[in-house]
Amino acid sequence: MKFATKAIHVGQDPDPATGATIVPIYQTSTYTQARVGEHKGFDYSRTINPTRLALERQLASLEGARFGSAFASGMAATTAVLGLLSSGDHVVVTDDLYGGTYRLFARVLERHGLEFSYVDMSDLGAVRAAIRPNTKLFWVETPTNPLLKIVDIAAVAALRRDSQIVAVDNTFATPYFQQPLALNAQIVVHSTTKYIGGHSDVVGGIAITDDPELHEQIKFQQNAAGAVPGPHDAWLTMRGAKTLALRMREHAHNAQIVAEFLESREDVARVYYPGLRSHAQYELAKRQMSGFGGMLSIVIDDADRALDFASRLKYFSLAESLGGVESLISHPGRMTHGSIPKEERERRGVHDGLLRLSVGIEDIADLLDDLREALDATVGTRGNARPLPA
Repeated sequence: MKFATKAIHVGQDPDPATGATIVPIYQTSTYTQARVGEHKGFDYSRTINPTRLALERQLASLEGARFGSAFASGMAATTAVLGLLSSGDHVVVTDDLYGGTYRLFARVLERHGLEFSYVDMSDLGAVRAAIRPNTKLFWVETPTNPLLKIVDIAAVAALRRDSQIVAVDNTFATPYFQQPLALNAQIVVHSTTKYIGGHSDVVGGIAITDDPELHEQIKFQQNAAGAVPGPHDAWLTMRGAKTLALRMREHAHNAQIVAEFLESREDVARVYYPGLRSHAQYELAKRQMSGFGGMLSIVIDDADRALDFASRLKYFSLAESLGGVESLISHPGRMTHGSIPKEERERRGVHDGLLRLSVGIEDIADLLDDLREALDATVGTRGNARPLPA
């Protein structure tokens, strides 16, 4: 099956009890057993639920894998993958990464004895130099959040030795545009809240692998910690994923046009989008991805103007998150990446003039008009920004 067919058919067998074409929401916590240990494969919904199982099979197939473990959030999926490690183990991490991931690593897992080195993974030499004898995991984001750097997954995977694991957060690209397991990564993680769910109405995550042993370990973490999605959340995510191919094509189409428009503006200092020839890893992005996605970031030199611009937009809602059908804009320094200390954040390039755009699937003419009007309205303004929400 091709990608779009998998999204609609894998895990979506007709209900054996009724013949229902759409997988039902199995709203149950437990299952009646004929005798002790004699049941139909389901015993307790923290451990396994038919609706969640259908989602796991569907999403694993989209990454070309056999095994998926769904979680209540992307951070829960990330926590389960890090749960494969033990105190004293070391992780090499993409330095430009989601602020919530940094918070988990730096403020929670370090206290439990894990060690982290943050490096620019677009520089393979920096990755190689960061490896220690106790390195057990490479945590890769590509494209990165929010600077849209591209990491060569296959090259990082080639550095792996013995029992080391390469895990890739594939949330920005989605499996439609990038398949890390085909590039020799061992684990793929998604915040399914974003493009996979696609409608900003459900929170979730998933960890996917084609390695049976890793799957059993992640599945153990899933059951032991219990951070699983309810059946209705699983059903909503599954429904959203069915249109992933259609949506991603439109997201990428609109984002390319928006990126080119913003790059043409003299009052926009910089545009980060892997589909632009000016992007430092444009050629790598073309090789590694089949499309450039719907995310981009821009720099407006005056931070007050950046905030004013973001608050004036009509069709780009000022909000956290990304990947929904509607366009969003955020200020990473004070929103998604606010948990990273300011000095460290700015050292990595996340300054107060940086804005991140999740380009939706609205009519492109409306999006361009919105951006143009907000930019024109803020020309020459300083210190006029309306306060961001707390």
